[in-house]
Amino acid sequence: MNKYLLLVVGIIVCNIIYAQPTPDYYKSAESLNGQELKTALFDIIKTSTAVSYKKLWDKFTLSDAKPDGTVWDMYSDTPDETPPYVYKFKDDQCGNYKTEGDCYNREHSFPASWFNKAKPMYTDLFHIYPTDGYVNSKRSNYPFGEVDSLKITWKSENGSLLGIREGSSTDIVFEPIDEYKGDFARTYFYMATRYQNLIGAWKNNTSSTEIILDGSSYIVFEEWYLDILLKWHKEDPVSEKEITRNNEVFKIQHSRNPFIDSTQFVSRIWSEK
Repeated sequence: MNKYLLLVVGIIVCNIIYAQPTPDYYKSAESLNGQELKTALFDIIKTSTAVSYKKLWDKFTLSDAKPDGTVWDMYSDTPDETPPYVYKFKDDQCGNYKTEGDCYNREHSFPASWFNKAKPMYTDLFHIYPTDGYVNSKRSNYPFGEVDSLKITWKSENGSLLGIREGSSTDIVFEPIDEYKGDFARTYFYMATRYQNLIGAWKNNTSSTEIILDGSSYIVFEEWYLDILLKWHKEDPVSEKEITRNNEVFKIQHSRNPFIDSTQFVSRIWSEK
């Protein structure tokens, strides 16, 4: 094996090692359950390296690129089919938009108004994704949820829905396609854990947080909403996309989403609530 090949192999191995958590990363949480486990995970991931809001554009090229190098937009992607439109990094940044397919922007999947645009939440990559600007605007700051099939008010080109949630006559929710529901559920479990010292005070910030947050630092979510998140987590298991993204964000922020690394953490914290 020549020196050049050895160097390449060495770089690849180093990158793999750096991207993965060390064997003892979750050691302090190994034997815990419930609130104790959630607090242990909080202590593990609470220290992270913040990036600027402007730099998120560049970080997306590392965290949210498809294998072909285009933008992985969960609001427009149609797995196993040709998507209605495809974005190129930087070239297609918003910008102004009038309809779907015009440009992509920075979507706070856990809306920024819910935490009053405070930092470090405002630039935490674990809940910020590149998405179509128009679909993002339609989603607004409504919570994710399951739309009543008889009360759909808008549908995106990839099948995401906006409308009144099942079991309600007034609550508006945004429903992503099935292939990405688990991604967003695990994002919300991350937010509930990473910011458990703050999230209990966010309940009254907006009309949306009033209906989905319970005002606590442990359970965090109202029972009906927690049931949806648990359902999505179970029905849409962790994908290679999420694993890759978790590793890339780890390189940037030096913290991880525990619920991608171990799906058992979700059941050990919330299923026995």
